[in-house]
Amino acid sequence: MIKKLQNTDIEVSQKIHSVFQASYAVEAQLLKAFNFPPLKRPLENYRESKTDFFGFIKKEELAGVIEINPKDDHTRIASLVIDPHFFRQGIAGQLIEFVFNAYDSNLFIVETGLDNGPAVGLYKKFGFIEVTQWDTDFGIRKIRLERR
Repeated sequence: MIKKLQNTDIEVSQKIHSVFQASYAVEAQLLKAFNFPPLKRPLENYRESKTDFFGFIKKEELAGVIEINPKDDHTRIASLVIDPHFFRQGIAGQLIEFVFNAYDSNLFIVETGLDNGPAVGLYKKFGFIEVTQWDTDFGIRKIRLERR
């Protein structure tokens, strides 16, 4: 089940933060990143964020979260994280499909680490195409993908 998460609620934001931390720890390993900024995102940032958070609930647990930043001319997937206990169960795909149906947008944008093969493959499976790559100040090669 997918539902909107009230990130301003402290208990909800703690659960969101927990899933982000677990998922990003795995991504940091994939990217061979020792200094991975997403792992440094403080709890307060989740509580105060004006983005939209949607959670995938499975077995009464928060199994995945997608963070959306809608704009007038596009919809940005700011984050998509799955608790490692729920990897490879199709949750990320269901969250992406949910966003396509929930947001009336002609352009969807996402960025991830180039060496995050599972994420890049997932986005391409859903019709995203690569538009650019660049190196970050913290040593990670990133990729931007778009779907029109």
